[in-house]
Amino acid sequence: MAAAFRLSLKPKTSDNMTHLMVDFSQERQMIQTLKFLPVPKAPEIDLTDCIVADNCVSVAWRMPDEDNKIDHYVMEYRKTHYDGLPRVKDERCWEQIDHIKATEYTLSGLKFDSKYMNFRVRACNKAVAGEYSDPVTLETKALTFAFDSMSSHLNLKVEDSYIEWDPTGGKSQENKVKGKENKGSGHVTLLRNNIRSGTPSPKRTSVTARPAMMRGSRDRFTGESYTVLGDTTIESGQHYWEVKAQKDCKSYSVGISYKSIGKFDQLGKTNTSWCLHVNNWLQAAFAAKHNNKAKALEMPVPDRIGIYCDFDGGQLSFYNANTKQLLYSFKSKFTQPIVPGFMVWCGGITLYTGLQVPSAVKTLQKSENGMGGSSNSLTSVAQ
Repeated sequence: MAAAFRLSLKPKTSDNMTHLMVDFSQERQMIQTLKFLPVPKAPEIDLTDCIVADNCVSVAWRMPDEDNKIDHYVMEYRKTHYDGLPRVKDERCWEQIDHIKATEYTLSGLKFDSKYMNFRVRACNKAVAGEYSDPVTLETKALTFAFDSMSSHLNLKVEDSYIEWDPTGGKSQENKVKGKENKGSGHVTLLRNNIRSGTPSPKRTSVTARPAMMRGSRDRFTGESYTVLGDTTIESGQHYWEVKAQKDCKSYSVGISYKSIGKFDQLGKTNTSWCLHVNNWLQAAFAAKHNNKAKALEMPVPDRIGIYCDFDGGQLSFYNANTKQLLYSFKSKFTQPIVPGFMVWCGGITLYTGLQVPSAVKTLQKSENGMGGSSNSLTSVAQ
């Protein structure tokens, strides 16, 4: 039975498989239809057509030779503080914009927190990407600063670009100091009792043990001046920044002052500070203030205020940051370096820096200067 079973299962095919053949006809056709594309050449960026304005950068380029096989372009950029060719060390990484169909591209909504930006472009066809173009450097300089926490009132909670009223700020600091003073007082009392009889005055001991920071240095605002300054001085040029207050903020001021402003002084109430003041508590008010004089503004308060400062031209202007409508303009002669100033009570303020002077503001400034400057009653020369 076993022999018969093996004979019945004997395969009918031969060992050389001559009755089976592989059909390569489709593959042959595919190979015959292959097309080889040349590697695209490196594009050339045209500096004359590149535009930097309104915190936008438009980059334009062209191919050295016409190439109708180009499918798209890739642009890379990075921020730097160095002019000229990009440096390898201490540089930020390249950021990439892919699938650009045109020979130009605009980056918008940038924060210019570096002096320059590097750009390079390469072309791609459906098969391969070419070499990058020679990198170019464009200037993207703008004023960048933060809140100076060392100058702020103790009732202000300060971050780099945000301040908020904190009614318990000063009290919590005082409680900490008082706790340390009480410990120090007991220690001092014991030492003095060993030398002579009598109990030292708590007030005198308290003042002696108080840290120098709490004595009220000239740099920190106190009293009812809920103020903080910027950490950068302005000594020349034209600059622009914006602020946005919380919707429920009861009172705030934005403007500039000399760094010598007193720790009890409020913005707009001295001849060394200029500001726009908004009050939403009890009686609403919107006014420009300088040297303890106020000019009421008969217009709605914008959600976001732009501040333009021309140090050399002696001009400070406030704008609706969204519509670029001029709110008010001061004309003065700055005799000292100035710093941005901010006051807030029962609310918070967000700061936006790294902004170029908007083109609309430049146009308005030219027309305003052509008409002989701003007509207002608060024009002065601060000493």
